[in-house]
Amino acid sequence: MTPWKLLELDNALRSSWAADTCSPDNQADWHPRNPAWGHCDITALIVNDIFGGDLIVGEVHLKGDQHGFHWWNRVPSGVELDLTHEQFQRGQTVIATRVVERPLGPLPRRWNEYLLLRKRVIEHLGHLPEPAT
Repeated sequence: MTPWKLLELDNALRSSWAADTCSPDNQADWHPRNPAWGHCDITALIVNDIFGGDLIVGEVHLKGDQHGFHWWNRVPSGVELDLTHEQFQRGQTVIATRVVERPLGPLPRRWNEYLLLRKRVIEHLGHLPEPAT
């Protein structure tokens, strides 16, 4: 079993985020100064590939209006990991959180971005466990 180092994973993800892996809904606002922007869903899936646990989703709100969703992880020990929370630099809040089932098979709309991000992370770390099915 590979001993995973969270700091190494975090560095690999940060080095791999780019406009072409950002959510299409957020690409117009993506900038290298805020590389986590639009990457929470596929980042949470990669963390889930490694550590398992739960996927958590919440609604993102700004000034009373909903602006999409935010994903993060709860590992089996109960610790929550949110490796993309710093993307919220405009005072957004995340509410109405819930645990969701991991999508099985290809992601409905982010499969190519997930595979590209996963490939880049593998280039940094050498390998990743296969996605849960």
